[in-house]
Amino acid sequence: MTITNWAAFEKAEPEFAKAVQDRFAQYPHHVLATLRKDGSPRVAGLNVDIRGGELWLGMMPGSMKARDLQRDPRFALHTNPGEGETMPDGDVRVSGRAVEVIDPPELHRYAEETASESPHPFHLFHADLTEVVHIGVDGEELVVRAWTPAGGLRTIRRGNDDEPAREDPKDPAGGPAGGLAGGPAEGPAS
Repeated sequence: MTITNWAAFEKAEPEFAKAVQDRFAQYPHHVLATLRKDGSPRVAGLNVDIRGGELWLGMMPGSMKARDLQRDPRFALHTNPGEGETMPDGDVRVSGRAVEVIDPPELHRYAEETASESPHPFHLFHADLTEVVHIGVDGEELVVRAWTPAGGLRTIRRGNDDEPAREDPKDPAGGPAGGLAGGPAEGPAS
């Protein structure tokens, strides 16, 4: 299995990664989905930190979401939708596996670098990305941009219910053509 951190995603798709990071930066709190012991979903608020080539998930000691990730590292992270119904900068979802940082010097360095009021002790995870999705509207179309380590970036456009979804053709450089530069997207299966 290939480990794909934020730095690898950013290197593969710098413009798309910037659009996603900018969307996360709009609000401090986002929504994390984890799996409970019985397999049912748990949804909780979370601050997100993207720096040093990693997407970081920090949690209070003993939190249920941290326990969930220690047991089953799969997660989905959804950006805060913000106020109103327009979401002019779209909607972002990141899925992956959370890898816990347990080395005390690493935890201490993270706390110092963030210069935050992180409670000690705390749980810290970095994300191994499996999918990054950005959804938005371009005119009358819903634009879905989805990236996976194996499949790269795909752009799918959907009009009204009478029109089938269509994938944007690839440009000669191998990237999507006609996609929004830092604009909306959604995963093909959404």
